Amino acid sequence: MPTQRDYYEVLSVERNAGADEIKRSYRKLALKFHPDNYKGDKKEGEIKFREAAEAYEVLSDPQKRQAYDRFGHEGLRGAGMHDFTNMGFGDIFTMFNDIFGGIGGRQGQPSEQGMDLETEVELRLEQVATGFDQTLEFERMDFCEVCSGSGSRAGSDPQKCVQCGGYGQVQQQVQSFFGMSVRIMACPRCKGKGQIVTDPCETCRGTGRKKKKRVLTVHLPAGIQDGQVVRVRGEGEPGRNGLARGDLHVYVRVTPHPMLGRRGDDVFCQVPISFTQAALGGRCGVPTLTGEQEMEIPAGTQNGDVITLKQQGLPNTRTGRRGEEYVQIFVEVPKKLTAAQRELLEKYASTEEQNMTPERKSFFNKLKEHFAAKK
Repeated sequence: MPTQRDYYEVLSVERNAGADEIKRSYRKLALKFHPDNYKGDKKEGEIKFREAAEAYEVLSDPQKRQAYDRFGHEGLRGAGMHDFTNMGFGDIFTMFNDIFGGIGGRQGQPSEQGMDLETEVELRLEQVATGFDQTLEFERMDFCEVCSGSGSRAGSDPQKCVQCGGYGQVQQQVQSFFGMSVRIMACPRCKGKGQIVTDPCETCRGTGRKKKKRVLTVHLPAGIQDGQVVRVRGEGEPGRNGLARGDLHVYVRVTPHPMLGRRGDDVFCQVPISFTQAALGGRCGVPTLTGEQEMEIPAGTQNGDVITLKQQGLPNTRTGRRGEEYVQIFVEVPKKLTAAQRELLEKYASTEEQNMTPERKSFFNKLKEHFAAKK
């Protein structure tokens, strides 16, 4: 085997990981170390890429995985393992093309659907409240304009692959601990295409694909949540035969608002007021999703009270109904007083016993009873 690293360690999964987790991990690593994406040392990226492919071939196959779990690398001798050291990136992608945006099917069956793409956008909370049209600019592999995706020079046509007869698939008998079995896999000669380009197009070098810039506008609906994904159908890369494009997955990140928090469709904030405003009532400005608004403060408002602003929250993505905005009040006590302020407060303090609230009266009564019981 080209490497003796533990396959579970290579894919960063636990030994009891399920098939879906293994698949996701391999897809993430393969895309990371693909030569079009990897920014580090190309030779190191190539080794990591092939290492991940080898680990996935074993752990995605129930029989090979069982043999590996029982006997380690020695248990895979004669199990029909591919020699990834002699395979190119395109060969590996063809082998596992169901991982990269393809339709499901039998193991090794070439997928007709193209690769899905992913991108990320950031929205402010105010944009979430109204919905937003985001312009995206990205690159994707697309049909070569010169050869229209055939890969052949103008005036030349691809030839039928003699190894698979134009089907793009071949059968392979493999020997394992459980006996002989037949595996259907992509034809290694034509890489699952069924055709071979004998006179390649100079622009795309026979691949039929060329990296192109794409600009489109995506509508992000009002009320969308942080981490939610908007799928744009048909904006991925073209499939093997150009029959179906993959999709574009737009991951939404909502940046924190400096004054408003979010819980579902509701928003909340904290507003400080003076103790005279709390006692006498009045109006004060509060932040909302549509700008500053004035809010009525009832006389006698207590520290920590919450005032609800109806339908000032975010719209629900299903019903369209807006949530609420909850404003929590904090009563500020001045740290410094002028002589005139102190004189006025002292006069007020002398009358407080005559206007004691039920809560304070109950508290002091309990306090007296508590210490009286200890004597």
